[in-house]
Amino acid sequence: MKNFILFLLFPAIIFAQKPVFTTAKVKNVTVYFNSAEISQITSATLPKGTSEIVIKNVADYLNENTVQIGAPSNVTVLSVQFTNNYISEYEIDENSPAIKKVRDSINLIEKEIKKINNAKLAETKTIELLDKNQQVSGLNSGLSVAELAKMVDYYKSKRNEISNNVDTLEEKSKKFRDLLSDLNNKLVINTQKEEKTSKGKLVIQVMNEKAGNVDIEINYLTNNANWKPFYDLRAHNVSEPIEMMYKAQVVQNTGIDWKQVKLTLSSGNPNQNNQAPLLNAWFLRYGYQQNYMYRDGDARSNVLQGRVAGIQVEESEMVKKDKSISKNTTIQENQLNISFDIDIPYDILSNGKAHSVALKEINLPATYKYYAAPRVEKEAFLLAEISDYSKYNLLPGEANIIFEGMYVGKTFINPNQTSDTLNLSMGRDKKISIKREKVVDKSGTKFLSSKKEQTFTFDITIRNNKKEAVTLMLKDQYPLSTDKEVEIELKENDGAKINTEIGILTWDLNLKPNETKKIRISYKVRYPKDKIIDNL
Repeated sequence: MKNFILFLLFPAIIFAQKPVFTTAKVKNVTVYFNSAEISQITSATLPKGTSEIVIKNVADYLNENTVQIGAPSNVTVLSVQFTNNYISEYEIDENSPAIKKVRDSINLIEKEIKKINNAKLAETKTIELLDKNQQVSGLNSGLSVAELAKMVDYYKSKRNEISNNVDTLEEKSKKFRDLLSDLNNKLVINTQKEEKTSKGKLVIQVMNEKAGNVDIEINYLTNNANWKPFYDLRAHNVSEPIEMMYKAQVVQNTGIDWKQVKLTLSSGNPNQNNQAPLLNAWFLRYGYQQNYMYRDGDARSNVLQGRVAGIQVEESEMVKKDKSISKNTTIQENQLNISFDIDIPYDILSNGKAHSVALKEINLPATYKYYAAPRVEKEAFLLAEISDYSKYNLLPGEANIIFEGMYVGKTFINPNQTSDTLNLSMGRDKKISIKREKVVDKSGTKFLSSKKEQTFTFDITIRNNKKEAVTLMLKDQYPLSTDKEVEIELKENDGAKINTEIGILTWDLNLKPNETKKIRISYKVRYPKDKIIDNL
């Protein structure tokens, strides 16, 4: 049975014997929103007594305080040290076939270079001897002219022959040196292949009660990985449920590839501060006036500036449907987070690119209606209302919208709201025409004794050009004042529901095919005539 021990890393104890090198394999990974917990396995043959184990192929950077080592009960782990700059004469694995082949070739070349150097030395010494003999003979006046000429011819011929031999040997030596350089470069490349792309290593000092093979498990956190949820929403028409594909984008740049690993995706955050907050005394002080955002139920009042949850739509490429994988994912809803255990093994490469992981297929029963805020956007948006949405374990994320077989853009799903119904925007519908016009003869400006009075009147015209009836939620607004000198009066609202706190008017309209309806709103603003209001 393995004992897992959490280590605060200590400086490595220096051992005299050769380190034992082993390479770790990724077994499973739990990915969080901003980190990942990696579990790896390896084994090593150890002698009895103390040993140093160098575990290669761990993450380039990891949280040292989270390292855990699992080993049999007969093995005592004395210390653990992480490094991504380990240097050792023993680091190259000589038993690797690729490295052994290059090493053998290097040895042969080095022997040939040594032979050439010896031959060059012999030839050089011969030239030196000839030169000395030539000088001695030249000084010997007892030689006849014929004998001297014969000796000079011999010297010239022999010296030229030997010099050519030296040149040939030098050329041969250069070729071997170039080949040796290539082989050394190849050795480095093969070593890097053995090391894969990871520079990270764990150096472990252990004491073993008996010699033999030892299985080792390692566990640690690294910040070089993350995931985020995203969705595909498919609606064939407004009478069928939405087909939701729950997905994840997993990104990792740990330095090690995750090959055929078991993935778990968690919404937890192991790096967050878990200290419960304390309240201190709260003292008021003067400051500057600020503009505040108000809420209309759970939708912010700035929906009238062009946004509602999920309304933002962008054009993009068509999204293809993934295969059914719901049966291969188990969702665990814990007290503090949600996790997805995926049975299908995945390959997630360490390249910093997003890898798509399919989690679950969900059929969402939906009630459809249209929404419009023509003060800022003169188009109608199709909304799908999802009730009891908490049971689907949704997380905030972007969603692709595919409606009636066509990709229509993106929306954003935000399940972290307090309303009972989740509104999903399914895009714009051009078949509902909306026009908002100022009624000139019902609008204008008057100057009173000390006040300026402005009246604003607008007609909103909605036409349903569809072949079926539609329900439309229409919103508009009138201004509010925080200054007692600025008076605002809502004169006409055409039967709207009025939220006086934020000045929002809401109409729930039912439009038959080809039916047109007109809504009128009117409001009056009075303020000192020597003042200017620049956002009316």
